[in-house]
Amino acid sequence: MDYVQQADTVADCLLGFRKDESGWKTCKKSNDVIVSWRPSTEFPGNVYKGEGVINGSTEKVWECLEPVPGGLRVKWDNNVKKFELLEQVTEIISVCRTVTPSAAMGIIAPRDFVDVIQIKQYEDGTISSNATNVVHPSCPPQSGYVRGFNHTCGCICVPISGEPNKTQVFSFFQTDLGGLLPRSVVDSFFPSSMAEFYSNLAKAVKSLKDH
Repeated sequence: MDYVQQADTVADCLLGFRKDESGWKTCKKSNDVIVSWRPSTEFPGNVYKGEGVINGSTEKVWECLEPVPGGLRVKWDNNVKKFELLEQVTEIISVCRTVTPSAAMGIIAPRDFVDVIQIKQYEDGTISSNATNVVHPSCPPQSGYVRGFNHTCGCICVPISGEPNKTQVFSFFQTDLGGLLPRSVVDSFFPSSMAEFYSNLAKAVKSLKDH
């Protein structure tokens, strides 16, 4: 399957996650987000869903979330150390490498991920990033990093009717971190990491508004 087909499939799947309310179990709640999970159908792990409202227009929220080299994401997202463009496939589809720092007090070593990413805009103003793992000839596994694999994942920014300065943000993560990590470490990492993701996103959007 080529990159374009894969990207289209992921975008459809992500919309399905958003619409399908069945089987999700809440695992973390904060002022910023509700995080829930259910078993993945793509790998022997879980898919995690974050759902929260961010104070900021959809454009501002997307500016912070947009997965592009040199973008704001590496500045505020503690789980993104580096973001590299490997290939621009079409105007809205790219193949990228993401580098993540060590986490969980060093238990989780630095990782890298190679994904096809599609940016979609919908008629109601919704903007989404849709990603899944791919193999790219220019980026084989590298020493110093454990190669992880993102299965269908991404973020969906949804305008809230009548509230132009608020945006509903859905995030979906289903990541095979690779390596020999105990399941308990993985299961505890994602809910807390996603809560931090929303908290840091809210701060990043606020700092944009203040300038």
